[in-house]
Order: sequence, then C-alpha cells, then structure tokens
Amino acid sequence: MKFAVIVFPGSNCDVDMYHAIQDELGEEVEYVWHDTESLEGFDGILLPGGFSYGDYLRTGAIAHFSKVMKEVVKAAEAGKPVLGVCNGFQILLEAGLLPGAMRRNESLSFICKPVELKIENNQTMFTAEYKQSETITIPVAHGEGNYYCDEETLEKLKAGSQIVFTYQQNPNGSLADIAGITNEKGNVLGMMPHPERAVDELLGSADGLKLFQSIVKTWREAHVVNA
Repeated sequence: MKFAVIVFPGSNCDVDMYHAIQDELGEEVEYVWHDTESLEGFDGILLPGGFSYGDYLRTGAIAHFSKVMKEVVKAAEAGKPVLGVCNGFQILLEAGLLPGAMRRNESLSFICKPVELKIENNQTMFTAEYKQSETITIPVAHGEGNYYCDEETLEKLKAGSQIVFTYQQNPNGSLADIAGITNEKGNVLGMMPHPERAVDELLGSADGLKLFQSIVKTWREAHVVNA
C-alpha cells in the first residue's frame, strides 16, 4: 500500500507521519507538496498536524484552497482512506469532507499531553484492529481542538456511528467528548489526537499503530476480494 503525506507550509508533523508509515508500519510513503495537481498512484492520503499557513483566518481555512485538496476530495469520493490528524482534521472540516467546526480550547490555552480515548466504533477501516470500547492512550497537541456542530449534525453522527473516538476525560471542551469522526461512507477520518506519535513504546504508547494497521488490513482485504 502506498501512502501520501500532504505537506502544507507550516506542517510540522509530516515527519512523524512519514516515520510511522515507513519505519513502524513498513509501507511505502511519499511526501506530497501542497501545490501537487495529482494523487494518482496513492492508495491512502494522510493530512498531518501543524500550523498550515500559520493558522491565519482560521485553522485550516487557507490550506483547504490548496491545489492538492481537489485531489484529496477526489480520493475521498473514490473511497480511498483519508486521514486528517489535528491540523489535518481542521483542514478536512474546512474542505467540507467532514461536518462541524473547531473552536478554541475551552481553557483558551494550548494543550499537549497524553489522553485516554475510548473506541466508540471498531467497525471502520481505521479501527478494525481495536476492540469495541477499548481504551487507548494517544497524545494531543492543539490550541483549537474544541469540536462543535449543531444538534441535528450531532444526532446524524450518532445515528451513523460516525463518532469513532471519544475522550475519557475531555481536555478541550469538545462537544459530546468527541475526539474523532468519520464521514458517512466511513473512509474519511478526522481526529485531534496524534496516532503517529504513539507507534512505539519508546514514545510512551504504541496504541496508535493499530490505526494504521487497520487501514492496511482493510485495504488489502478489499483488493484481494476484488482481484
């Protein structure tokens, strides 16, 4: 499986994502610059964390106008796995690939620490290797991770089992303790915690590795069936 790590001006977690895929997962991966006009040949798309375009206007607001985002949308529509972490999640929200919006943390301060997450839905291509209701430890690092949506959208997320991760102890005020959601098709995931920073016990946790393993397992099963 071949992954693309999208790099925007101001991305700073792209190296972590690259390391997780190449060195820990053992899959093929390339950096892809924000002005790239084609994602042909990539099987999975990864939008890393950071401060794209300096977080001017709003987090992710400028990045979603980048040329590569048209290709990210196409990849999502084609059913390819698309993962946005932290700033990547914010970009997916701005691009309309996921519903809702991000607000400043309730504390109005930057939060950087390990947090416990609950697996709310292990029947997705991102969570297949986890157990239902399993508790995992993944670090967060953000100033605007307070997820918000209207009541109608929240009910749709719940009804469609699109809420994949929730915080055990909410660090930022996020609505319904939401830490990660998918689109209706289940192939686009946005999450504020950083699984790429939890792929080896030397980092304090290897719980994030199962997320990437889930993507590869699901992709390979689909391609074996369709071969």
